[in-house]
Amino acid sequence: MDLDLFRHILETDSTSGQERTLAEFLEDRLRVDGCVVRRFEVGDGTLNLLLDWSASGAPSFVFCSHLDTVPPYIAPETVPVRAGDILPDGKVAAMDDTMFTGRGTCDAKGQFFTMYSTCLELASEGHRDFGLLLLSGEETGSFGAKAYTRDCPGGEYVLVGEPTDNRPVRASKGTKSFRVTLRGKACHSGYPEHGRSAVSMFVEFMNRLGAVDFPEDPILGKTTWNVGKLSGDNPQNILSPEVTFRLYFRTTFATDDLIQHKLEGICPKGSSIEAFGGDRPLEYHHGAPGLTTTTVSFGSDAPRLEKFAQKAICGPGSILTAHTPDEYVLLSQMEEAKSLYRRIFENFIQTKQ
Repeated sequence: MDLDLFRHILETDSTSGQERTLAEFLEDRLRVDGCVVRRFEVGDGTLNLLLDWSASGAPSFVFCSHLDTVPPYIAPETVPVRAGDILPDGKVAAMDDTMFTGRGTCDAKGQFFTMYSTCLELASEGHRDFGLLLLSGEETGSFGAKAYTRDCPGGEYVLVGEPTDNRPVRASKGTKSFRVTLRGKACHSGYPEHGRSAVSMFVEFMNRLGAVDFPEDPILGKTTWNVGKLSGDNPQNILSPEVTFRLYFRTTFATDDLIQHKLEGICPKGSSIEAFGGDRPLEYHHGAPGLTTTTVSFGSDAPRLEKFAQKAICGPGSILTAHTPDEYVLLSQMEEAKSLYRRIFENFIQTKQ
């Protein structure tokens, strides 16, 4: 693996909205004989890239991951590791190794760098009908994936790189997003009996939501949710007339169609719930026979790559360190991922014959 290239990729700030600089660097740097590099404008100032070894513009098998990272940018470090060392997430190093820390190491620069290394090996062995798709905007709504689906042909198989501890994903949770507006009645805080506090309504709403008995899914487990963008900008001496917030659900096969109905059932009269959509829970290809699979609760570009007949998700690193100051990936994990990526590609080729 060209680790100097990997370090340069990590050193380039590609926080969502700023990933064009990295795309333009890679457009030039990743050019090799036998590969056509195609660029696609997303429409928001960012770029998608397709490295196409098929030269057709529509390779049957596509390796895929994303260019952007969550903020803030964290500069990378290369750290030698000895067997027995404690890693940032508390795991114990199994062997002497090299650790790369910093933003994007496992989400998802380590993914597409490993995929590129895999592609070079496959090309050197004479394989041709494959490509590497690098997408923008995954962390902010999969805008690159949506644009690629809108403007470009798909293929037979897409392997999406995400941190899964090198285990192919069996199924992923869906997402549902809502904006909730709770409307109370403002009054002097010394006389609360003459008004209705939207803050108290928020507490009541969350208690009711917590009491909802969502069915547990046999594959994906429990449905979870998170509150964000909570706002109730009232002075301390006035009861809040309005509170707004976002609810973001991770849904299962058992609950994806239930969520909005349940919310409407606990929403107070005069308040409102606005749905923003999301992705349905999905099952994925196992990658290749004999591999240990997993399920995940995170989102990815995979649901938005609608023109591919089969989809798989797999990659080095742990989702538990992604989006955190402790993000890292080991060289051994990337080397293991390269072997897995080859195995999945070779299984695809064999099943076509």
